[in-house]
Amino acid sequence: MKKTLALMLTLLLLAAFAVACGTKTGEQPTSKIDLPDGVYTASFKTDSSMFHVNEANNGKGVLTVRDGKATIHISLVGKSILNLYPGLAEDAQKDGAVLLEPTIDTVTYDDGTSEEVYGFDVPVPVIGEEFDLALIGKKGKWYDHKVVVSDPVPQN
Repeated sequence: MKKTLALMLTLLLLAAFAVACGTKTGEQPTSKIDLPDGVYTASFKTDSSMFHVNEANNGKGVLTVRDGKATIHISLVGKSILNLYPGLAEDAQKDGAVLLEPTIDTVTYDDGTSEEVYGFDVPVPVIGEEFDLALIGKKGKWYDHKVVVSDPVPQN
């Protein structure tokens, strides 16, 4: 009886540990977004001072949710980031990898000046947790980054 109980407790602890650990390194979360369909303003934070949302947008992007899937549109600082990839840099370089292409966005600063910059529509697998997003710049080198989309507020 004690051996059976010990085995059951061990299995329960292993299951709890597996759930707590989440996904494997480099694997993107696949959970659905638990927000009603709509358009939101949301924070977009990265692990890099060189890769961030344009200051004219105060660290925010436009999050669109449809059928449990979300995409955030972000406007960057300039035009030096050429492509993004939802995942790791290693995977972005494989044959058949689908890269995110830039849009041309116009941002307006507090002083009234405006500038054209690159923007991207980034798939968001989860709100409030880190996920992988790789980028390639003008130098032709891929970089891995962690990003978090959080604090969605419905737009009127």
